[in-house]
Amino acid sequence: MAAMLAGMNHRVYLEIGPKKVFACSIDWPGWCRIGRTEEAALDTLVDYTPRYRVIAERAGLEFAPGDPTVVERVKGDRTTDFGAISAIPDLDREPVDAPEAARAAALARAAWAVFAEVAEASPEELRKGPRGGGRDRDKMVAHVVEAERAYARKIGVRHKPFTDEAGLTAMREDIARVLARPSDAFPPGGEGWPVRYAARRIIWHVADHIWEMEDRRI
Repeated sequence: MAAMLAGMNHRVYLEIGPKKVFACSIDWPGWCRIGRTEEAALDTLVDYTPRYRVIAERAGLEFAPGDPTVVERVKGDRTTDFGAISAIPDLDREPVDAPEAARAAALARAAWAVFAEVAEASPEELRKGPRGGGRDRDKMVAHVVEAERAYARKIGVRHKPFTDEAGLTAMREDIARVLARPSDAFPPGGEGWPVRYAARRIIWHVADHIWEMEDRRI
C-alpha cells in the first residue's frame, strides 16, 4: 500500500465554508489545513508536508505524497469557519479495506505518541495567541482527551470520564481497534461517523494541537 500511494497523485478534497476552506488529504488522514480561499488552503496543506511527515514516519509509512489533486468539493458550515473540519464527503461513505484501515490505526497511534512527546517537552505556560488567547499546555492536553472521548462515541467506543493514564490507554486502544477493522464505511451498527471520517477527525485534532503547541512554546 505504501509503495502504491507513493506513485499516486495526492488526492485532496475541499470543505468550503461561508468564509474559510479546509484542504484535506484523503490518503493521509489528519493532514488538513485551513485558508481563506481554496488556493490558500492548498498552499498551507503543502507547507505542512514536513510536519505531517513526522507523524507518517513515526507510523512506519513511506511518505511521498506528491502534488495535491482536488477530487471532491463539499459544502462546509460555521464549524468550518470556526476552524474545525465538519463536513463528511461522499468518499467517506465508501468501504474501507484492510490496508487502509491498518494505515489509519498506525497513524492514530503515531499522532498520539508525537503529541505526548511534544507536551512533555513543552512548558506549562504557552505563548498567547495574537488576541491574547489560547490554552496552556495542561489545558490543551485535557481538551484533546475530552474531545477524543466525544469523538470515540461516534464510532461506538464509550468510556466514562477518567483521570489516569490507564483510562486513556484503554480508550485509545478501543479507538485503534475500530479504525484498524475493515468496514463497509460505518462501524458495526451503522450509526455515528463513517470510519474514514472518524480517523481523519481524530488524527487531525491531535495533529492540529501538536503544531499549535510547537508554535506557541515560549
